[in-house]
Amino acid sequence: MSDKMLSTEDFRRFPMRMWDKVLSKVNKAVVFMDDRCAETLHWSGGAAALLEAGARNLKQFSSFEASGVNEPKAVFVISTLLKGTTVDIIKDILSLSHFQYCVVITSVSHSVHLLANHVAAELEGSPVFEQFEEKLCEWMGNMNYTAEVMHVPVVFAPVTQQLLLTPSFADLFPLLSPDLQAINAKRPEKKRFGSLVDVDMNSLPPELQIQIKSLASVLNSMFEASSTREESFAVGPMSRLIAGELASHPQAKTRRKTAPNKASIIFVDRTMDLTGAVGHHGDSLADKILTVLEPLPGHVTDVQVDMLELTGLQRTPNTQTPQTTLAPGCLAQTQSAAAQSLWEAMLTCKQKDGVMEVRRQLVEAASKEKLPIKLSMGRVTPEQLCSYVQLFRSSWGALESHCGVLQLGLATAQTLRHPGLPRWDACLAFERLLLQALGDSDFLTVLRQLLPLMKPCGGKDSAASGSRSGEEDCGPDELILLLVYLYSLAEEADRDGEEEEELEKLERELIGALTLVITLETELSPLLQKLTGCTTPSELTNDLVHSAVEDMFQTLRGLSLTRDHLKKLRSVYTASDGVHQATYRPFLRQILEEVFHPDRPECPDIEHTSGGLTDLLKTGFSMFMKVSRPHPSDNPVLFLFMVGGVTPSELRLIKDTVATRKPGTQVLVLSTRLLRPTDIPQLLFTTQRLVPDIGV
Repeated sequence: MSDKMLSTEDFRRFPMRMWDKVLSKVNKAVVFMDDRCAETLHWSGGAAALLEAGARNLKQFSSFEASGVNEPKAVFVISTLLKGTTVDIIKDILSLSHFQYCVVITSVSHSVHLLANHVAAELEGSPVFEQFEEKLCEWMGNMNYTAEVMHVPVVFAPVTQQLLLTPSFADLFPLLSPDLQAINAKRPEKKRFGSLVDVDMNSLPPELQIQIKSLASVLNSMFEASSTREESFAVGPMSRLIAGELASHPQAKTRRKTAPNKASIIFVDRTMDLTGAVGHHGDSLADKILTVLEPLPGHVTDVQVDMLELTGLQRTPNTQTPQTTLAPGCLAQTQSAAAQSLWEAMLTCKQKDGVMEVRRQLVEAASKEKLPIKLSMGRVTPEQLCSYVQLFRSSWGALESHCGVLQLGLATAQTLRHPGLPRWDACLAFERLLLQALGDSDFLTVLRQLLPLMKPCGGKDSAASGSRSGEEDCGPDELILLLVYLYSLAEEADRDGEEEEELEKLERELIGALTLVITLETELSPLLQKLTGCTTPSELTNDLVHSAVEDMFQTLRGLSLTRDHLKKLRSVYTASDGVHQATYRPFLRQILEEVFHPDRPECPDIEHTSGGLTDLLKTGFSMFMKVSRPHPSDNPVLFLFMVGGVTPSELRLIKDTVATRKPGTQVLVLSTRLLRPTDIPQLLFTTQRLVPDIGV
C-alpha cells in the first residue's frame, strides 16, 4: 500500500471492507440488526448483500423477534455497547429461539467497553467480550454451544464519492449554552466553567464521554486500515474534544510512529454556522427531495419514493390495503454506476442542471431499451419525467436493469410537484429580506419584523382544511427556522441595559405570539410533536406550549455567542456597503480559504491538536528557533469532519472551492448526518445532547 500515493479511494473502500467481515459470518444465519447498522448497510449494498452471502433472513433487533426450530445460527449486528437494554434484547431473542451458534458483532470497540465498565487499565485480550460469550451460551441453554463476540466498526455510510456519514452518531451535536448551565449546575461555584471552550472531557456525563470515545475509536480504525498518520485540527469546543480523544487514543500513538501515509483532518462544529444549515439558499435537487419527501422509516438520511407509477396498480383513496402493499423506493442506489453518478449530480449540481441530468439519463436508458420515447426540449416537467418512467412498465427486463435511475427519476418528479415545495421559496424570500434588513437596522428592529408573520393559520378556508401545506404562508416550523437563522446570524453586540430590556420585552411578545400559533394548529408536524411532547393538538395546553417556546428562546439567545471565542473567523455576515447587498458568508468557505491560501498564513482559529506535549515544548522553544507548525494543507488528503451535520449546498461549496483554490487536492467529507433545514431545530431544541441514548 505504501508504494502508491494515499487517495480518498482507500477510505471510501473502508466501509465495504468492514461489511465484508460481517458478511463472512452470516452464511445460513438469521441476522438481527439495529436501525443504525441497517442504515449503514443500506448505503453499502443493502440487505441484498447479506442474502447473497448466504443469510437466511434479516430481522429487526427487537425483543419481539425470534426464529424457528430449524434455524440454528444467529448473527447480531449492533451499534451499541453490550450493556443494559441491548443485552436484554439479545437475551430475549435467544431465550425465545433454538440457536446453537451465535455471533454478536458490535461497532463499539473493546477499549470503550472497558471504559463503560469503569476499567481504566489496558487489559490483555478481550475479557468483556469473552465473559459475554459465556452469557450467550447460558442463554442458548447449553455451555457447549458456540458463541463469538467481536468488534467490527461498521459505522460509515458511503453516501457519495465525496461523503461518508456516521448514522450511529446522527444525534451527536455540539453543546450549547443551556448545556453549559446544566454542566455547571453540578459543579461547586469556584469550579464552574466560564464558557463551553473550557469544558473538558472528564466534566461531561459518562454517556457523552462514551459517544465521543467511540467516534474517536472508529476514526482510529479507519486510519489504521489505511496505514495513515493524521494531523488533527479543530474548530469549536466539541471538535476539540473529539480531536483530543483521537490524539490520545492508545492505539493511535503506536500507529503514528510507523504509518507511512499522511493525511490532515479538520473537525468543525456545526454550531459555528447554523445560518447555513437552516437557510434555504441551497440550490440542489437533493436539498428539496430530502426536505419534502417522507423519511424512510428508521433512517436518518434516506427518503421514501412512491413506486406506484412503475406498477399497473390504480391509485385509490385506500391504496394502503394489504393486497397492494408496495414497498417504497429510495435514493441509495448502490448497485448501478449510472444511478450513483446521477445521485452525485442531484446532490452537488444546481437544481436546474440536476433536473436536466435526470431527464438525460431517463432518455438514455429508454433508448438503450428501444422504448418508444417522445423527445421534448425546453423545461423539464414532472409530468414529462413520469411519462418517461412509465415506458419501462411494459418490460420487466428494462425495469430491472434501470431500477436505480427510475427511482431517482420518480423522486425528482414527486418533489417537483409536491405541494410543500413553494414554501421553500417563501422561506428563501424571507431570509433574504432579513439579511438585507440586518444591514440597514439593528437586531431588535429586524426581530420585530417577525411578529406580523406569527399569525395563526390563515382565513376561514385554511382553518377548515387544517393543514397549511399548500400555502406559501409561514407555519410554526418555518417561523422557528427563521428565528434560528436570525439569532445565529446576529453578532451579539454589547447591548446597554436599555436595549437588553427592550429585547426581553420583544422576546416575551414573540413567545406569546408563537405559543398562540402553535396552540391553534390543527395538525402537529414532527418538530412540534417533539417540541411539545404531544402527538395530537387535543393534548396541547397553553402552559405546556408556552414553556416549550420559552425554553426554545433560552437556546436561541446563546446561538449568537457560538463564535465568540474565535479570533478571526467571527462572522458569517458581510453588511451592505451601498454598492453590494449584504451577504451570508459560509463558515466552511472561510475555513477552506484559510487552508488553501497561497501564503499559508497560520489561522489562530484552526487549532492543531495532535501534537500533545512535544508541541507545547516546541512552542516554548520557538522563541529561540524557527519551528514551523503543521498546516492542514501539508498532506495529500484532507478530511473535513462536520460535527453535527453537513448540507448538500456545503458539499458543492467544498467541491468548488477546492477546484478553484487548489485543484488536485483530495478532500473527503465526513459527517454525523446530511442535513435538511428542519433537522436543526430538532437538534437544537429536542435532542438530549448531554446524555445521548447509547442503548444502555
